[in-house]
Amino acid sequence: MTELKNICIYGAGALGGTLAARLVEGLGEKVTVSVIARGAHLEKIRENGLEVRVAGEEKPTIVPVNATDDPTTLPKQDLVITGLKGHQVPAAADGLAHLVKDDTRVVMVLNGIPWWYFHRDEKSGHDDHRLSELDPGDRLWNAIGPQRVIGCVAYQGAEVVEPGVIQLPARGRFILGEPSGEMSADLTSIADLLTQANVKIIQTPDIRGEIWSKLMGNASFNPISALTRALSDRIVTDPALLSLKSRVMREVYAVASALGSPPPQTVEERLMEAMKIGPHPTSMLQDFLAQKPLEYVPLVGMVVHLGQMTETPVPALETILALVGELDRQNRGITA
Repeated sequence: MTELKNICIYGAGALGGTLAARLVEGLGEKVTVSVIARGAHLEKIRENGLEVRVAGEEKPTIVPVNATDDPTTLPKQDLVITGLKGHQVPAAADGLAHLVKDDTRVVMVLNGIPWWYFHRDEKSGHDDHRLSELDPGDRLWNAIGPQRVIGCVAYQGAEVVEPGVIQLPARGRFILGEPSGEMSADLTSIADLLTQANVKIIQTPDIRGEIWSKLMGNASFNPISALTRALSDRIVTDPALLSLKSRVMREVYAVASALGSPPPQTVEERLMEAMKIGPHPTSMLQDFLAQKPLEYVPLVGMVVHLGQMTETPVPALETILALVGELDRQNRGITA
């Protein structure tokens, strides 16, 4: 890998925008940071820069950044970090492909099961199996290549509260790992760069286990919140909602175990962490209220699919998938 000088954040929403601002603030002229954004968010970034506010911190971060909605106007990049949601990534395949050169790595900050999940996966017995639900026509597999990917699990609450402005409840952490499990030089270089930018980074040899650990929360919190409009604290204090959340988490853990990648945390440990979360809207609830497409396939649909693949019963998730899928169709005005 060459020196990480040119860096593009593809999708400068809540998480992507946060990373872009940290890189500019922390590294200044050592790197050239560009962001791909759109609409009013793009215009405000161009006018005023990116603003990131952290609860409890008196002064926000406001940085100028090169912003565009057309990746073909940018040169090849040394590092690309995606801030897109799982259902948004396939449409960006051509734009991402334009930005990469032979040794460019792509850090994919994704919730749920990622499109590259089975690349170099020796534990499941399904090495390099492709997931058409997440990558229709193998667009990402062919245009980017799973060998470029660095997996990323984000524990960072964030919300775009107005165009150009991102609000964080606290400073979180990002877990990085190679699909192969190797602690590679590329992984270390990227982790070191982000650490220098005051981003808390953890490197792991078990990125799939970390994906499943986060998914225990996402597959339960997100759809339940969208279906009920409940904030996260309500879900863990209402007995009926907490019971449903617990059942979903146990089903996620069972599917992960059937694929040979059990989470490093138990269901009980994840539930204890969930109890500490304040009254925050999940990303799926934010999208529902904004009448945006819901990210339910990577978070729920794929767990059901992988449950079927491994003959693991997931009755609670099957019910939630039916409900949240219908909610998404109605939210987008799809009646047929």
